[in-house]
Amino acid sequence: MSSERSTLITARPPGLVDVLDRILDKGLVIAGDIKVSLANVELLTLQIRLLVCSIDKAEQIGLNWWRYDTNLTTRAERAEAENVELRERLSELEQEIKKLAAANLAAGSREVRKAKPKRRKT
Repeated sequence: MSSERSTLITARPPGLVDVLDRILDKGLVIAGDIKVSLANVELLTLQIRLLVCSIDKAEQIGLNWWRYDTNLTTRAERAEAENVELRERLSELEQEIKKLAAANLAAGSREVRKAKPKRRKT
């Protein structure tokens, strides 16, 4: 009876854990297109691409978007804080440039007035 039991155990189909392990190890890609048409006029096209795999497998194939997603990483928080700081500095520099341009424009108009020769009355 023990031999029957061992053949039943080895002959059973793979369980959920086995299937998930294989999917995460090898990866699973699901791709599909959905097109909505009315009277042979295409109104909407949805292209769906789904990749299910482990993080290690994703990094092996060059996918690492989660490292830079602002909602997922602390590095992204630092990068966002740096972006805010840089935007503020850029705004300050733009204001300084506007002030300098206005000062140069005012100085240039004064020089033009000085450079105009006065007409003598004869």
